[in-house]
Amino acid sequence: MRRPMLLSWSGGKDAAWTLHTLRQRDDVEVVALLTTVNREFDRIAMHGIRRDVLQAQANATGLPLIEAEIEPQCDNARYEAAFAAALDEARQRWPNLDTIAFGDLFLEDVRSWREASCKTLGWHIDTPLFGENTARLAREMIAGGLRAHLCCVDTQQLDATFSGRAFDDTLLAALPNDCDPCGENGEFHTLVVGGPMFGRAIDVRSGEQVLRDERFFYTDFLLVDAP
Repeated sequence: MRRPMLLSWSGGKDAAWTLHTLRQRDDVEVVALLTTVNREFDRIAMHGIRRDVLQAQANATGLPLIEAEIEPQCDNARYEAAFAAALDEARQRWPNLDTIAFGDLFLEDVRSWREASCKTLGWHIDTPLFGENTARLAREMIAGGLRAHLCCVDTQQLDATFSGRAFDDTLLAALPNDCDPCGENGEFHTLVVGGPMFGRAIDVRSGEQVLRDERFFYTDFLLVDAP
């Protein structure tokens, strides 16, 4: 019998590929996605992905979505409270649920923090992509049919002109040598619109581009059928 698992969903490629990877296993079943949403802006925190696009992603995976709502400039205590409430909601729906998966790749400090935070709440974590070679993983994602766009670029690490571009082999070849191919150091974040983890692709169009906090350059993506 497969044990149920929750997946932390950012809307980006690593979370999406984690879902694809977990679905190849016969010992676990991902039963829902959990996403942190900025209540004021109606967007996924950090990635800046619109809520209706997030819902379209969840629909494409065929999984229910649990949202942890936070306020702008949310401190760590309020973030952890919102996250804990979302985990409680998940456990109420699936009483045997005790594990949440993350798409972490190689940042040991981040993984350790997640592990400690979840342990205090009575949860375990699973990071199936952790330790993978990110150059090889990026190529594997693209070859495996994953389609994504860069929706946020940290201009202290990568030129703003990369924002909005497709995550593909052309992009990988153009990245500076000191930029991680998967953006694991925060160089960029992505919006996934297609791949083997989706039952159907999401049709989006690029919109406004804006620099926030004098550092993060966002490209807005809207559903094609949205006003």
